Amino acid sequence: MTTLHSVRARSTQGRRRLRRDRHGRGLRGLLYPAHLPAARSRAERFDALVLEALEPIEARWRTELTDLDVAVDDVPDLRVNNSDRTMVWEDGVVEEGDVPLARLVPAGVDRRGQPTRARIVVYRRPLEVRARDGADLADLVHDVLVEQVAAYLNLDPDVIEGDG
Repeated sequence: MTTLHSVRARSTQGRRRLRRDRHGRGLRGLLYPAHLPAARSRAERFDALVLEALEPIEARWRTELTDLDVAVDDVPDLRVNNSDRTMVWEDGVVEEGDVPLARLVPAGVDRRGQPTRARIVVYRRPLEVRARDGADLADLVHDVLVEQVAAYLNLDPDVIEGDG
């Protein structure tokens, strides 16, 4: 059975979608076509940047990285030590100042007893804030990924880059 309240809610939602704004102005459609790079969100562009920065590392270390996942998160979870009001980070965190940029989560077992794969989590917002421009962001993401992969493989970062 449909109540009056649910019918009104559905009818007002339909009208709101048809109107652009109060005076009939505003965007009539998409600002950019979906196939153009400008139509992607900041998060989608960052995801693509991480994949692009990972390509040369993965090309060289493909067999060693088969059990490693790379993920992107917007911001890190903060845990505050109540006794002295300091931030507490887990092992495997790459930080600058007191802000983590990425984290290596080792393989293990989840709460249900299922095995989990090792994972590098790259934090988008702290990296974007530290970069001056797109090229600087690409370099910073690459450097963070090199450090995390080096920690995962127990190697020096210079070896991962191919300098050593």
